[in-house]
Amino acid sequence: MNQQQLKELLAQMSLEEKIGQLVQLPGYFQNGGTITGPAGDLGLTQEDLRLAGSYLSVIGAEKTRALQEEYMAAHPHHIPLIFMDDIINGYRTVFPVPLAQGCTFNPDLVQQGASVAAKEAAASGVHVTFSPMADLVRDARWGRVMESTGEDAYLNGLMAAAMVRGYQGDLKKKGTIAGCLKHFAGYGAPEGGRDYANVELSLRTLKEDYLPAYKAAIDAGVAMVMTSFNTLDRVPSTANKWLMRDILRDEMGFDGALISDWGAVGELVPHGVAADFAQAAQLAIEAGVDMDMVSPSYAKHLKTLVEEGKVDEKLIDESCMRMLELKNKLGLFENPFRDAAKEEEDALLLCEEHRKAAQDCAEKSFVLLKNEENMLPLRSGQEKVAFIGPFVNNKFLCGSWAIFSDDQDTVTLKDALEKQESDSCISFAAGSRVMDRDGVVQGFQKQIPEETLDEEFALSQAIEMARGADKVVLALGEHREFSGEASSRGSLTLPRCQQRLLDEVAKVNQNITVVLFCGRPMDLRDVQNKAKAILVAWFPGTEGGPALARTLYGHCAPQGKLSMAFPWSVSQLPLHYNQLSTGRPFHGDYKAARFGSKYQDMPRFPLYPFGFGLSYTTFSCSPVTLNKAVLKKGDAITAAVTVKNTGHCTGTETVQLYIRDVVGSVARPVRELKGFRQVTLRPGEEKEVCFEITEDMLRFWDIHMNYVSEPGEFHLFIGSDSTTENKAAFTLEA
Repeated sequence: MNQQQLKELLAQMSLEEKIGQLVQLPGYFQNGGTITGPAGDLGLTQEDLRLAGSYLSVIGAEKTRALQEEYMAAHPHHIPLIFMDDIINGYRTVFPVPLAQGCTFNPDLVQQGASVAAKEAAASGVHVTFSPMADLVRDARWGRVMESTGEDAYLNGLMAAAMVRGYQGDLKKKGTIAGCLKHFAGYGAPEGGRDYANVELSLRTLKEDYLPAYKAAIDAGVAMVMTSFNTLDRVPSTANKWLMRDILRDEMGFDGALISDWGAVGELVPHGVAADFAQAAQLAIEAGVDMDMVSPSYAKHLKTLVEEGKVDEKLIDESCMRMLELKNKLGLFENPFRDAAKEEEDALLLCEEHRKAAQDCAEKSFVLLKNEENMLPLRSGQEKVAFIGPFVNNKFLCGSWAIFSDDQDTVTLKDALEKQESDSCISFAAGSRVMDRDGVVQGFQKQIPEETLDEEFALSQAIEMARGADKVVLALGEHREFSGEASSRGSLTLPRCQQRLLDEVAKVNQNITVVLFCGRPMDLRDVQNKAKAILVAWFPGTEGGPALARTLYGHCAPQGKLSMAFPWSVSQLPLHYNQLSTGRPFHGDYKAARFGSKYQDMPRFPLYPFGFGLSYTTFSCSPVTLNKAVLKKGDAITAAVTVKNTGHCTGTETVQLYIRDVVGSVARPVRELKGFRQVTLRPGEEKEVCFEITEDMLRFWDIHMNYVSEPGEFHLFIGSDSTTENKAAFTLEA
């Protein structure tokens, strides 16, 4: 349809039909009979379901085609449904969780993963995914850090834009789906790291740190945006007219559809800004929320609000048009079934090409934190290795948001090793449970099955196996349900049962490598003390086992860099590398800086910083050279270093560029990531790595809240992580 045809369609629709286009309900509500269960609890009728413009939680080509056909036949204007779902790190072929993808520092790889997810989802009848999540995260207690790409706004923006390109491409083409950017805005900064909690951000911090990644996704053309659950300046986002209309639409230029998060419109009542669902509906539509996800607010109250003159029907028309435009962008008016096809679905899901892509991404996301005495790589056939731990043969490797995956499709570490290492030099044991018996937190009892394990026998078996081995690989970590939505944690250490396993194994064999499975940074102080090598595998996805087997035995080398720091202690949180200096900066000398900004009983800095990650080889980086010392507006400075592989195997280094504005009209971060390059080098090989610095890279929100650069001195750092002191200075000319 063209725009004029859409306008004509809108003019023909009744008020009830237009409101229906603004309602999204789970497809399982549609049972063709009496409204029971959740739908009945919401007070919805069969008529509400008949007019709802979108379903979510419906998958499968045959099912979506049948629902679409049934819906369109009953709809007065035969407008097609739009099917949406949470496809976060893959559909059936699951990639590493987004936090791990951030550690690849490779937007092209992330784009490829999103494209694979789009192809599989589209063939299964999905039109929109609730991804990317561009929320900036600085507090590992928050469970949803696993769904972000980390603590840096620049890196998050690159990754969010890459996901948008991967999902959407040209939306008219086969194998694409629309992206939905979330959560607008500031959702990643809840007080105490507690999900859904209030967010307190100054306007400058919001604009400087939290909005840029959202803007990058919008500039990449993301089709939808989702409101966040939290309050900002004590106003829930779903009712925040300033945030949604002034910032999102006017300032950031977003002209697509805006959807609430699940039930967020109705939640304006417990937030205390609406007395009832009717007032909640009024506040949300006035704020510009086009679609109400799973609450009765719009479906039951918008019509009455319009009839009573409390809501202008023009607002309904505005939102309805945006939903019609989205359906039109997806080509649903011409082809309401779009790419849903059982034959395509069967051919694409978990196909070999997709599995290989997932394995490649996993291999490049692993972060090697420690490797003393060259514990890794393991030597095939030359040493007895005991693989011990509850994740050795664990299929729950896809993370809590891989909701359409089948755990049985996941290749475990044990499966992969038995296939790869055919000799008798390897052995396996569980050693412990994944969780402590009293560790099943409230609300998870039905989701997490009880583990059946004779703990004492398993531990004794593991100890004897470790005693007879040359090396031990301990596969440890957190249960997948302990990271994700509503999974905030106050402690980031290993479960007691796994800690006991580590302690006992360390008594009989000190040649320990810990492979850590997690969806967030954890407190690894004790692990670091007992293990000679630590490899962070995150939740690596469907092909996590083969990726780990290849990495552990040196068929590929780790190259991931932390996109979020691992704290020394949970007490440091929130934590981020690009902090402000303070008036009394602390540089490590406790005697000279008695009154510096520090802790008395622990380090100020993280255990492992942002950007950190080792390889099986080593690299050197030459001093920074600049082609000029003065930068003029409209011009550029080239900064260069020579990187050399000084080790004994081929490896990939991520060379990182950071810049500090030494003096500004407001306090500036001690450094900010402004670029990175990846170089793969053979032993002894070296390569010059160059970065171009331009004036626009130096802009910030100044004392008058203007987005400008200010003339003066800048420090430029190039190295292997955010702590590098390899620097040069230049001046920005007025």
